[in-house]
Amino acid sequence: MGFQFRKRQKIDDDTWVNYSGGGASYSKRFGPVTVNSRGGFSVRGPGGLHYRGRWKKK
Repeated sequence: MGFQFRKRQKIDDDTWVNYSGGGASYSKRFGPVTVNSRGGFSVRGPGGLHYRGRWKKK
């Protein structure tokens, strides 16, 4: 396994920019749901339950 670069810059309480080797993307949180500009989303549930998926194809 090689090295990976990741950085997160906070813009607002619920908005941030993610930097990685593949480029930059934006993320926004709406309550327990977080969506990003690359088509991904995640949902935080009770008791540490967490779901990640995609809302658009690559």
